[in-house]
Amino acid sequence: MAYLHPKALLNDDEDTTDTDHGDSDTAAEISGLDGAHAQRTANGSLPVLLHTVKNQRSILALAVSASKIYAGTQGGELLAWSLETYELLHTVAAHRGSILCLFLSQDGRLLFSSAGDAIVNWYDLSQRDNRPPPNLAFHPAQRSHRFFDSTGPGGVRTPRPASPGEPRVYGGQELEIDKGHIWQYAHYGYVYCMLLAKGLSGNEADEETLISGGGDGTIKLWRLDRSASGAVTDPVSLENGDDSILALALDGTFLYSGRLDGDINVWDLDTRQLIRRVKAHTVDVLTLAVGQGLIFSGGANGYVKKFNQRYECISRWKAHEELILASAVASYNGKDILVTGGNDDCVAIWDIGDCIKQPPKLSNTSNEQLLESLAKLVSYRTVSSKPEYAEDCRRGASCLRSLFKRFGAITEMLNTDDNMNPVVFARFKGKPSQERSGKKILFYGHYDVIAAENEQQKWIFDPFNMQGINGYLYGRGVSDNKGPVLAALYAVADLVAEQKLVSDVVFLIEGEEECGSRGFERAIKENKHVIGDIDWILLANSYWLNDDFPCLTYGLRGVIHATVQVESDHPDLHSGVDGSHLMDEAVKDLVMLLATLSGPNGRVNIPGFYDPILPVTDAENERYDAISNTLLRRNPELGDAKTLTASLKARWREPSLTIHRFKTSGPANSTIIPHDASAVLSMRLVPNQETTKIQQAMIDYLEHHFQKLHTSNKLTIKIDHQAEPWLGDPENQIFQTLEEAILQVWGAIGRDRRGSVPASKGSAKKLTNSLLSPTKTFTNSLPSAKPIPATSSSLTNGSDHASQATAETDSAITRRQSEEYSSQASQKPLYIREGGSIPAIRFLEKEFNAPAAHLPCGQASDSAHLDNERLRLSNLYKSREIFKMVFRELPMR
Repeated sequence: MAYLHPKALLNDDEDTTDTDHGDSDTAAEISGLDGAHAQRTANGSLPVLLHTVKNQRSILALAVSASKIYAGTQGGELLAWSLETYELLHTVAAHRGSILCLFLSQDGRLLFSSAGDAIVNWYDLSQRDNRPPPNLAFHPAQRSHRFFDSTGPGGVRTPRPASPGEPRVYGGQELEIDKGHIWQYAHYGYVYCMLLAKGLSGNEADEETLISGGGDGTIKLWRLDRSASGAVTDPVSLENGDDSILALALDGTFLYSGRLDGDINVWDLDTRQLIRRVKAHTVDVLTLAVGQGLIFSGGANGYVKKFNQRYECISRWKAHEELILASAVASYNGKDILVTGGNDDCVAIWDIGDCIKQPPKLSNTSNEQLLESLAKLVSYRTVSSKPEYAEDCRRGASCLRSLFKRFGAITEMLNTDDNMNPVVFARFKGKPSQERSGKKILFYGHYDVIAAENEQQKWIFDPFNMQGINGYLYGRGVSDNKGPVLAALYAVADLVAEQKLVSDVVFLIEGEEECGSRGFERAIKENKHVIGDIDWILLANSYWLNDDFPCLTYGLRGVIHATVQVESDHPDLHSGVDGSHLMDEAVKDLVMLLATLSGPNGRVNIPGFYDPILPVTDAENERYDAISNTLLRRNPELGDAKTLTASLKARWREPSLTIHRFKTSGPANSTIIPHDASAVLSMRLVPNQETTKIQQAMIDYLEHHFQKLHTSNKLTIKIDHQAEPWLGDPENQIFQTLEEAILQVWGAIGRDRRGSVPASKGSAKKLTNSLLSPTKTFTNSLPSAKPIPATSSSLTNGSDHASQATAETDSAITRRQSEEYSSQASQKPLYIREGGSIPAIRFLEKEFNAPAAHLPCGQASDSAHLDNERLRLSNLYKSREIFKMVFRELPMR
């Protein structure tokens, strides 16, 4: 068998007569590559032409089975070639018009063909048909057509074209559609393409949907009614504009449509929303094929383009001399192939195996399935803050929904405002015991992540290609929040498989948490009838206080993010030319205004700011004492218990104000007087501080002090985002159930457990010096004696993931650390509060009138939102066990 390389598109031999022209038809539009060269990027290798088969007519339709290639021709012939030898096996004169569509059933037994003669044929490929031929007098072509056979002027009819003279090969079956099953004017134009899909409704895995694309620019989804012999029901229309839909391809719940103007539209069928329009060609897109994570499009100039799942054009080659009219992706003997057909009367078979990076097969154990699912979910760049990753966010949501479906959940995509990422809803139905009905649990999480571009190569691995080393999984989202979400999902799946799920468990997994949960509240309120009543709320979106002691979080601070802007009427000016005491400068006004917000020791000056804060209770003081004593046993370098406790209280139960950054207009040099200056600030709030009241108090305070500046400039205050604080009850049933599960899964807290890889003696000494010594920063020649407060970094000994990934464990240090605290094992997890904010938790409590609890799954050194995010495997597995116990025991409390 000869292997031929495709004609690469090179500058020195480019045929401008059949090459796309304009910037939009180069790879540069999608991926920044020079489209005039056949560039090879990651997974961007050019395919190898395995074989070409010639025919006498144009190839309009293709279908590929396990061993054969089927082609429909312009002359109405149905052809079949062997995939092994490429020999022509069968030629069937199947239609009296051009064959426009071929469809192979999933089991490979039935082949359907439709053509321009208004006939649909189907063929049983498993056996030979010995029945007599049908009576051709009843062929639809012989019937009188109301328009074309009507009489014209003088009573003359247009003569019918002569029937083809070649003998007709019989066999197969001809189907006449019942009048009741014919939908008149399904499209206002030709129906160019159709697909048959299953499971798009969300709850019926076998329910079929017919998808059609027409010359009127619309795509229609037709549900096939089983109760009416498969008749189509009222369609749902997807508007694509005025250009005809010439090709359709389906990848899971993502629908791709090729358009007359060269665009490929990408639809999310879960939400029925258009999520991307890719300018793929400057000529018509006549065919699309999807397979192995790649998208192949064929244009009217004979070129095929290959796109990855981010719709980057990663290669382009000349496949046919004229139009490409059909394509299909398939596998044969372990080889991945692309089959293309065109009006040059050829069928080309391409080896695309080099284009595809096949993942290794994992063994079929439960934890390996969990890791396989997590690796796939991490691979989607679900970065909600960047529009260029919108499709990956949708794919990640679709992947997550597929997992829920696999384990038996009823699922739905809940749309959010302004076409933001959807909320994945899933319900696992429990089987109540005969004694009583269990209470329902809602698990909240998110699938979106913080950006990780890795431009400075600070990650030790590709952040979206999960890797395991030294007992840790590295990848963006493994800890925040994809790992914990899948741990909870697999815990429910265990109970479902064991038939021990006694009550409903509902999952709400959003895709905008990292952007302030945009659209989440509205989506939940509008779909509350779908979600139903809830008794308990559980989430796992934070981390332990250090690397050794499991924790339970019972409080979070709220937040108000705001932008304060001062703007003048004059343009940007030169300080040497126009600077004077008479000039009201925006930057000076802004600095003076912000300086009034806080005083010594960071105390906020807004009147009444501290009044609502709740006093510390005796029970809370006991929890802080337990935390400090436990941390100091493990790490004496943290200082004394009183100072450590004060530091934790300041971070968790006291409000704070932070100025994050400044922005000014004009060039970035030291001679400009900017006409505009702005600053971004945030206030962290604590329980009993109402965000609306604090927000208004801040605005009133700033406006009052701005007036005292007697400036001609204008002040603008914009509230960018806010979240309410949350305080749970550590004594309620959900916390007590979590505590019991933690003790059973982890054992006695503090015994026989250590951090990831211990810090070296040198780094520990360095850390000790930094904590116990006064800072060396001088202001007005006076040293500051204020000690550095404990931070998440100091509590974990300043973990360095890059060195830990390759370091050998120091067994002597490990034994010494174990001996120091194993004899004083705590009997309870640490009950902690946190200084961060999660917008959804307090909202869900109010909306469903149900208490919430927070189980941190990861360690403090997980580096969520930072480079080299990771999650320890034992934390992932044990979190799954804890969730399983809680989902089983809590409903019966």
